[in-house]
Amino acid sequence: MQQNEHYNIKIDAFEGPLDLLLHLINSLEIDIYDIPVAQITEQYLLYIHTMNELELDVASEFLVMAATLLAIKSKMLLPKHEEESLDEDSSYEIEEDPREELVGRLIEYRKYKEAAKDLKIMGEERSLMYTKPPSDLSDYAKEIKPEKTDLNVSLYDMLAAFQKLVRRKKLQRPLSTKIARQEISIDKRMTEILDELRRIKGRKSFNDLFPHSSKEHIVVTFLAILELIKRKEIDVEQDKNFSEIFVEAIEEGEMVVGNN
Repeated sequence: MQQNEHYNIKIDAFEGPLDLLLHLINSLEIDIYDIPVAQITEQYLLYIHTMNELELDVASEFLVMAATLLAIKSKMLLPKHEEESLDEDSSYEIEEDPREELVGRLIEYRKYKEAAKDLKIMGEERSLMYTKPPSDLSDYAKEIKPEKTDLNVSLYDMLAAFQKLVRRKKLQRPLSTKIARQEISIDKRMTEILDELRRIKGRKSFNDLFPHSSKEHIVVTFLAILELIKRKEIDVEQDKNFSEIFVEAIEEGEMVVGNN
């Protein structure tokens, strides 16, 4: 039980010995430029020992790294030799750090590992994007009406035409008449207007859509026309500013261009 106390390493799926060493360095919060070889070697060998106890195959590259760590550890334990130069001034020979090559390999591997992580994140983000090849819309081109050259008819133009209509209806109203009140809904009036425009299959004067002179019928008809314009079921045209407005039903599949 005493031996198991040393197994405080979380064993993950390592891609190679350098990956395991980086894991140990990060877990033990070790400076990669000043690796305590004895401590790292002990932890590394514990990992190898654990793999053997679990009867798992240990790749040969892990065993090679274990031998490398033991060799570095042995060199670190050797006393440093001092040599006197032939000159009068004595100096010390600068010995190469046995960890230098391993540190260089670890730093290089860490760069590639971080780059691989960034590429994985970019790949996951890209996988959320869906594209499709461009579609051939040539079959639908014939259903698009050519751009109109006449002037746009705005809401202000419609209101001005409505005001003229109301004034004309007042002038045409007889001095005395009996008015029978007749209720009509906007939806019903919209249906009537559409049916009439589709029946004639052409333009109709805005004024001709108001056959009755009662205020209620005029208001309901005007609101019905505005709603049909909003729903893009009718098109309004005006040859020039302040001229007469014409209304036309839009057939299904047509696209109106140049009208508000």
